[in-house]
Amino acid sequence: MSSLQGYVDRRVLLVLQDGRAIVGVLSGFDQKSNIVLADSKERVYSLDEGVEEIPLGLYLVKGEMICLVGELDEEVDKSVDLASIRAEPLPPIRYG
Repeated sequence: MSSLQGYVDRRVLLVLQDGRAIVGVLSGFDQKSNIVLADSKERVYSLDEGVEEIPLGLYLVKGEMICLVGELDEEVDKSVDLASIRAEPLPPIRYG
C-alpha cells in the first residue's frame, strides 16, 4: 500500500481488467487497494475516431479491478492531441 502513497494528489492513469482506461487525481486508497479518483475521465479508444473522454467526476475503483496504476506527466498529457490518436481498445483480461 505504501507504494500508492506517492501518487496521492497526482494525476494517474488506471488500466482496469475490463480494458477501461481511467484518468484522474488519486484522492485516496485503502488496504485493499480500492482507489478514489477526483476529476476523473474514462478514455475510450477507437480505430475510427480519436480518443473520447467521458467525464466521471469523483470515482471509486475496486482494487481487484485494477491492473495498472501509473502517474501521468501533466504537461506531456496536455500537449497530446487525443483527437488525432487512433488505437484499438484494450481487450478484457481473462484469467484461467
